[in-house]
Amino acid sequence: MRKGILLNSEILKIISQMGHTDTIAIGDCGLPIPKTTKRIDIALKRGIPNFLETLDTVLNEFEVEGVVLAEEIKEHNPAILEKILLRIDGSKIIFVSHKAFKKLTEQARAVIRTGENTPYANIILQSGVVL
Repeated sequence: MRKGILLNSEILKIISQMGHTDTIAIGDCGLPIPKTTKRIDIALKRGIPNFLETLDTVLNEFEVEGVVLAEEIKEHNPAILEKILLRIDGSKIIFVSHKAFKKLTEQARAVIRTGENTPYANIILQSGVVL
């Protein structure tokens, strides 16, 4: 059995197959996921699992080089933004419109759908290199 904290085999498989600059997204329960992008749906009910605990678990297994967030998070969910910024210290952050964010999910290896139900609790993580 694995020693790490992440147990979801679909998420582990995607992370293990990712190369430098590949992306994976974590979204709230309302984020539309393109039909062409792998959906890993871990939502159980509203709020479970939440966005931050999912992000923390993925960050434990994943080297982040860059992050994409929707510009709208600054106004509509500053509490989540503040907590994200604490977790991704040192990573390059790009803010784009929510419309552009949704378009970028088409290029992600997968979108992890959480039970989070607060606005703009979505992130795209760009894979870095472990040295």
